[in-house]
Amino acid sequence: MKKKIVLITGVAGFIGSHAADKFLSKGFEVRGVDNFSSGNKENIKHLKNNKKFKFLRADILNLKKNKFINDCNYVLHFAGLGDIVPSIKYPLKYFENNFSATINLLEIINKKKLIKFVYAASSTCYGLAKTPTGENHKIDPKYPYALSKYFGEQVCFHWHKVYKVPVNSIRIFNAYGTRSRTTGAYGAVIGVFLKQKIMKHPLTVVGNGKQKRDFLYVTDVVEAFYKAALTKLNGKIWNIGSDDPKSINYLCKLLGEKKIIKIPKRPKEPNITFAETSKIKKDLNWQPKVKFEKGIKIILSNIDYWKNSTLWTKNKINIATKDWFKYLK
Repeated sequence: MKKKIVLITGVAGFIGSHAADKFLSKGFEVRGVDNFSSGNKENIKHLKNNKKFKFLRADILNLKKNKFINDCNYVLHFAGLGDIVPSIKYPLKYFENNFSATINLLEIINKKKLIKFVYAASSTCYGLAKTPTGENHKIDPKYPYALSKYFGEQVCFHWHKVYKVPVNSIRIFNAYGTRSRTTGAYGAVIGVFLKQKIMKHPLTVVGNGKQKRDFLYVTDVVEAFYKAALTKLNGKIWNIGSDDPKSINYLCKLLGEKKIIKIPKRPKEPNITFAETSKIKKDLNWQPKVKFEKGIKIILSNIDYWKNSTLWTKNKINIATKDWFKYLK
């Protein structure tokens, strides 16, 4: 292999931009694709003068007639819609972005057998799972986002089985870190809390705050994708998580905030997410490295990133989650 070239879809997104940094640090040429429907230009601004980074503003369909992908060795597919709540109101939009776009990308690379394809899947496919949750747990998606991501994963393995496209998939539990979403729909708790902290607004805690999430820092996430791309193994599914879920109340403590507002617990949300990670540790020698306390410190040192994000008040959240309570109760 003369060159090491990776194509990253959704490169201006939270995880995609960190993946670009990771592969560039390993000597790869990185080609990033993003249409900025949810990505942030600021996330890749630091790569503007990097000679090994090339960027194409485009939808995935535009790659069909574009030479951008022609000599790539690896593809990491992060592009898609990642917010859970609005998927209930706009299911077709989510299936177009998370399922149909994945099929189109697979078909583009179908004849390029040297390309290794790594899919960014979601742990939401497990639904209200027993914990710790292994890869063989039953699949039970509770809302359109979860189903659209699972269908995207399934089509990857169908293309692997029928057309021999080399594919691996990583089911991400609760990724967090710098550059996480700042605009758009009501989403991940840490981003919501950071804006509330900036504005000195009470934190909106769902239920009693004792629910736990398997928070995994973004550099640990992209390390898993790096290993999944370079491994000789194909046709594999791996869970990634921290091995140490933390409560929302503990998150509030680390953020240094005592003022909170309780909002109703949402139906079909798990009390705990907890990835069983022995498979990826064995197969790829991967380990989570960044402790939650350290990760939150890093985020707080970069808190200005969230200063222009949406402030989610109790009333705004009630409006945004109205359909959630209507359809999932």
